Amino acid sequence: MTRSLHAADVLLPGGWARDVRLDWDAAGRLTAVTPGAAADASAARAAGPVIPGMPNLHSHAFQRGIAGLTEYRGQAQDSFWSWRTLMYRFALRLDPAQLEAIALWLYVEMLEAGYTSVCEFHYVHHDADGRPYADDATLALALLRAAEQAGIGLTLLPVLYQSGGFGGLPPGDGQRRFIRSTASMLRLLERLKPLCEAQGARLGLAPHSLRAVPPEGLREALAGLEALDATAPVHIHIAEQTKEVDDCLAWSGQRPVAWLLDHVPVDARWCLVHATHMDADEYRRAAASGAVAGLCPTTEANLGDGIFDLPAWRSAGGMWGVGSDSHICVNAAEELLMLEYSQRLARRERNVAADTSQPQVATAMTLAAVRGGAQAAGRAVAGLAVGQQADFVVLDAAHTVLAGLPAPEMLASHVFASQRTSAIDAVWVAGRPRAQGGRHPLHQNAAAAFVAARRQLLNTP
Repeated sequence: MTRSLHAADVLLPGGWARDVRLDWDAAGRLTAVTPGAAADASAARAAGPVIPGMPNLHSHAFQRGIAGLTEYRGQAQDSFWSWRTLMYRFALRLDPAQLEAIALWLYVEMLEAGYTSVCEFHYVHHDADGRPYADDATLALALLRAAEQAGIGLTLLPVLYQSGGFGGLPPGDGQRRFIRSTASMLRLLERLKPLCEAQGARLGLAPHSLRAVPPEGLREALAGLEALDATAPVHIHIAEQTKEVDDCLAWSGQRPVAWLLDHVPVDARWCLVHATHMDADEYRRAAASGAVAGLCPTTEANLGDGIFDLPAWRSAGGMWGVGSDSHICVNAAEELLMLEYSQRLARRERNVAADTSQPQVATAMTLAAVRGGAQAAGRAVAGLAVGQQADFVVLDAAHTVLAGLPAPEMLASHVFASQRTSAIDAVWVAGRPRAQGGRHPLHQNAAAAFVAARRQLLNTP
């Protein structure tokens, strides 16, 4: 079994390096990263520049099944909230086998597109009537199996969802599959923890949002998680929509991020998903907490959320990563492109995400997103360094738009000038090839199962 790779160019945490040999152990953990190494027959040879695998820090796997099916005007002014109603209808039809088929195909797509791990924000818990399955972990287990089959790293984040709005409003009927008591959530975490550990996955918790988890439920859940695993990641949707900000102000007199920072010990374990609508003080305080901003640029654009102020966050020292969220797009490079282009449109500038220490935009964004994504995942996937997992992507140096260019420009062309998956030659996870020649070995079968599952769902009354 291959346990070493030699590449002419490798993007290390500190920047590009030449003639690098990567060595890893049987567990897929890097044991040596050696720049300036001579090529030898004991190491496989990369077909092009090697970049770190991208962690996908926010995923709702089942929503891949409705991607492209909500792009029509259903009322005078469509919004996130009208889209959510359509999504709820779809979620009510889903059965465990269909979820597993959709998730497996999605995870295959992610691997082919340069993601090597995923944080799964999992909130469809119960059957179609809102009753727990005989095995309360049924749908979580479907996701674990899908990740294991595909070979993608997983951080599983069961979602606590208890109310239909700020102030403990009762949940709507469309939310019946999501609702859990705090006690039942903690029992689920206890059940899942050894299963995740056996698979090499990480377990965390996702209070869905401040509108969906009342303060007492949030406090109790965090205390229970602390007792189970004091280092576990915590993810929360926050300040995604201006209506959410307005409703939080009406309920508490504070903006969502400010309320969270004042009432919960937010730290580096936390991922603030979206955090689109913050004021200057929230940007400063949230960045200082050490939390990661979980940005999902293609979904945020698709839902009309708004534009995150990346320069304000970076100037405050904030960490960030990217996720594909609703999976309207499944492409690591596309999220970076959309993030950079949104900043250009908002500011009427170019090359916004670069800085004096790293003027190459694609390089700077890749390194930042890998660091932030790894922190949000709570896994050792922070780049190509000793002690981290051997998760990496090999670009195709013979690709038309990459051929003959220096490595930094190859990465820039991959992000900004190619079809963004077309220039990927291979994807490795934990030292094992998961996609080669741009294809995962399960591509055909997983795609067929996805199409069948989606057809069943669309034909369900």
